[in-house]
Amino acid sequence: MDFRLPALLAALFVTGASVAAPPQPQPGHQTAQEFRREIRTEHRLNYLLYVPKAASAEPSKRWPLVLFLHGAGERGTNLNAVAVHGPPKLVAAGQEFPFILASPQCPPGQVWNSTTLLALIDELQASLPVDARRVYVTGLSMGGYGTWELAVKHPERFAAVAPICGGGERIRTLLPAQREALKTLGVWAFHGGKDNVVVPAETERMVEAFKKAGNESVKHTVYPEAGHDSWTQAYNDPALFDWLLKQSR
Repeated sequence: MDFRLPALLAALFVTGASVAAPPQPQPGHQTAQEFRREIRTEHRLNYLLYVPKAASAEPSKRWPLVLFLHGAGERGTNLNAVAVHGPPKLVAAGQEFPFILASPQCPPGQVWNSTTLLALIDELQASLPVDARRVYVTGLSMGGYGTWELAVKHPERFAAVAPICGGGERIRTLLPAQREALKTLGVWAFHGGKDNVVVPAETERMVEAFKKAGNESVKHTVYPEAGHDSWTQAYNDPALFDWLLKQSR
């Protein structure tokens, strides 16, 4: 089976329809108005892809998918930079994993876009033998923020997340529509106790928000002597990947 894929090219649409111009406002009065506009947006990402060797011998088997989000320093157009840290670094060093690993590169000057990342996941699920019940996301620093964002916006899409030295928007954990999926999402967050780039309180606030949302199994690990680089210790511990692969949606 040939798993070589081109860069993601996903065109997404926000549907709408042209309508008559709204009534002209009357000075001194407050009037009800409506805004509608059709928008076409192109989403493009380059990414590193790893597929287990055993996938060729077992073409009918479905495999877990891990999405890895790098930090701000690896943005750009040099795709090799993505393998400087985290799971793609381990793969480049010869480590084998029992899951599909997708490691996209964020374009220069941008931050992770959850809509684009979901489009990439959709593409991978359509093109590869992905087990939709075992999709995971992990990331460091800026990628930690991206991981938290996917977790709070689309918890139903993932079996587990592992954000490292990141933070996020807590308000979405209060939305009733999100509550049930948030309760059952596997969460293991990591941070360095001496991180002065992204302070540990950023992770602490997100962990507390998930607990208040009813997630009683959220895990939180602090490496007391680690600075901003808490990811090396986290990703070098096989327990993280063992835990991920035990989670299922």
